[in-house]
Amino acid sequence: MVRVTPRGGRDAIEGWVRDDAGRAALKVRVAAAAAEGAANAAVIALLAKALGRPKSAFTLVSGQTARLKRIAVEGLSAADIAAAFGVPP
Repeated sequence: MVRVTPRGGRDAIEGWVRDDAGRAALKVRVAAAAAEGAANAAVIALLAKALGRPKSAFTLVSGQTARLKRIAVEGLSAADIAAAFGVPP
């Protein structure tokens, strides 16, 4: 799960957070506004760069208009995520 802050002033991956229900989410900030899918595209571009994968390997599964998004990445393992972003708390 990814928690997105659109119009955050810069593009950055800020690490793991837990919500009130105890679910882990990767906190991501993008400069793009949420209008017309610009923030979603910026999130995918940022994650693709951080993980060294092509943008075409990413699919926005849910949360197109929400701050919490579920993104599937083709060919990505839990070990790849841990290596790139650390282990969720």
